[in-house]
Amino acid sequence: MALCLGMFACGNSPQENETAENTLPKDRVEVLYFHGKQRCATCIAIEKQAKEAVETQFADELENGTVVFKSLDISQPENEKIADKYEVSWSSLLVCQWKDGKESHENLTEYAFKNARTAQDTFKQELTGKITKLLK
Repeated sequence: MALCLGMFACGNSPQENETAENTLPKDRVEVLYFHGKQRCATCIAIEKQAKEAVETQFADELENGTVVFKSLDISQPENEKIADKYEVSWSSLLVCQWKDGKESHENLTEYAFKNARTAQDTFKQELTGKITKLLK
């Protein structure tokens, strides 16, 4: 099975992904939500609340590429490389800053699991605050 997954992963064209990355502004904030094929109610809430927060508060930035939201199914071979890069093996929420060609990231997974379902406004406020701070 691992061999089959490896063959699928190798069959993807890295040039397509590199081209897509090259079209993004060099300085940007990426909100990355990683999930598996099967998800619990909290995992679904994390994606929903994070996406709503980003789309509501950063519509202009989403349009010009200075903020990016990605939902990535780690069970899909095409997402294996990025999951490995961030050492993700289950549902995770990361906020990544790209500034002057360097990347830093913060793992908000624990916070997201504590708040996305039970304190939605607090969760959204914290997430948008982090993004706003990183955009400066």
